[in-house]
Amino acid sequence: MERFIKQYPIYTEIPVAWGEMDALQHVNNVVYFRYFETARIDFFNQINLLDELQSTQIGPVISENTARYKRPVTFPDTLLVGVSISDIKQDRFMMHYSVYSQAQQAVTTLGSSQVVMFNFKTGKKAELTPALLDALKSHELADA
Repeated sequence: MERFIKQYPIYTEIPVAWGEMDALQHVNNVVYFRYFETARIDFFNQINLLDELQSTQIGPVISENTARYKRPVTFPDTLLVGVSISDIKQDRFMMHYSVYSQAQQAVTTLGSSQVVMFNFKTGKKAELTPALLDALKSHELADA
């Protein structure tokens, strides 16, 4: 777990709820997208992106999500969802998620989201601000 935390300095701890399991007695596949969303919003809060959204009306929208399931997760468990960044462009970036099970002491799920900056006043794409660009680069994948 220490290695995971070192690799993902921004991570979100999420307890698995009994009701998230399906008839096959493991966390339903769709629930992982909620976990990704929770970690994404936590990450955005920590880099002050949502504060910027309030003042500029420019913020993130998701254009694509993916998930790769490596191991089933069951209740009870607590997950750590680590976030990293890659493929930073003028108006978009890729977020990567790694879900670590404390019960299994292993990564169970990997995911990603294509994030596009959007101007909610004009209804058009927007460029990353210099402050956001710096914050994203500080969490960029080492091999990106």
